[in-house]
Amino acid sequence: MASGAQHLDESEDARSWAGDFDPLGDPEERRVLFAALDSFRQYRRTAHLNTTHRRRQAFYALPSAHWQMLAEPPFSILDNFNRVDDAIDTNAEIVDAILATGLSSFGLPANPDPADPRQNWHGVATSSDVNKAHSTIRQFYRDWSAEGQPERDVSYVPVLQTLKTEFAQRRDLGEEIKVLVPGAGLGRLVFEICRAGFAAEGNEISYHQLLASSWVLNHTRGPQHHELYPFALHFSNLLSREQQLRKVMIPDVHPGATMLEAQANSTMPFGSMSMSAADFVVLYSNPSNREVFDAVTTVFFIDTAPNLIRYIETIRHCLKPRGLWINNGPLLWHFEDTQRSHSGSDPASHQGIGEPGSVELTEEEVFCLVERMGFSIEQRQCVEERAECGYIQDSESMLRPLYRPSHWVARKKPEQK
Repeated sequence: MASGAQHLDESEDARSWAGDFDPLGDPEERRVLFAALDSFRQYRRTAHLNTTHRRRQAFYALPSAHWQMLAEPPFSILDNFNRVDDAIDTNAEIVDAILATGLSSFGLPANPDPADPRQNWHGVATSSDVNKAHSTIRQFYRDWSAEGQPERDVSYVPVLQTLKTEFAQRRDLGEEIKVLVPGAGLGRLVFEICRAGFAAEGNEISYHQLLASSWVLNHTRGPQHHELYPFALHFSNLLSREQQLRKVMIPDVHPGATMLEAQANSTMPFGSMSMSAADFVVLYSNPSNREVFDAVTTVFFIDTAPNLIRYIETIRHCLKPRGLWINNGPLLWHFEDTQRSHSGSDPASHQGIGEPGSVELTEEEVFCLVERMGFSIEQRQCVEERAECGYIQDSESMLRPLYRPSHWVARKKPEQK
């Protein structure tokens, strides 16, 4: 994926995608974008079909006396299906808004000409694409609701504290501190880094995430403005139906209003913000990004690498001399169960996430690799010190998978002469 950019700004012109790369002009890039757009279009229908429609069929397949018993209070299973349908429709209002702003940004019609391949984005999403749309909507709970604050505190606060400790004095003297956030997702960490007075550049490869982050950063109308039912589509490990149908309001803070308030506060101006749509390795290994950033923050990100060496090379390339690499996250290697090509490739080429081959490392091996590849690890938490957190975790669920994220800080060593 090549790069475009989106910016948080009060002007209407900034509420769009910019950059010299046209994703509609590249067939493969256009296919990925269209699949993301179409998956949002299909959200409402697929959520109803896969969640309540099939459950109604299974419910009525029970012996008649059984389903009739469960249809009555205190169970009222059929009534609950109706409530879940209402929650799906409410979530779909957010999805429809994301789709509308995405289509407007790319100049695409809601009802495209089926004969025009540069325009017809209908009917191209796979079930995997639709699943990504569903998980993206749930992620608003983690990044943009008050209820997601505990997860953000474990994931983001250590990064923000390290940035302030290292750079606050230079920031306060008026120096622009440039921070890169690969795997920026829905943009909350990028937003918080800017709110702390630093210049943040988020990077994200997923159009699902990019479209959703553009909407929440640039197009929401106010705080607590949109209803979200993050767990309505889940029927297991529930203590009560109230738990399943718990509502949260997003965004917990309004990005545009917060930026305007910060601009009026001369003691802590809001830092500049941008977002690149690109493969991290491909874009940031480019010569134009050599030694550009004061810090790189990787939060729940390094385990997305099929080959961590490529990530480390890229981070070292784009960091300034003695720049800081701040990491916080687990090692849930995303390609562990994926069959990847074993064919050889040019070791000098950077193919990014599509490069063949993969490897899974232990934390000890990650530390050794980071040190060997030109960094000095200055801080690291022992296991006993680590706070636990879920990832889009229902705090009331009977099943609570938890991470103990690895938090460490490394500094780029001087070049060997």
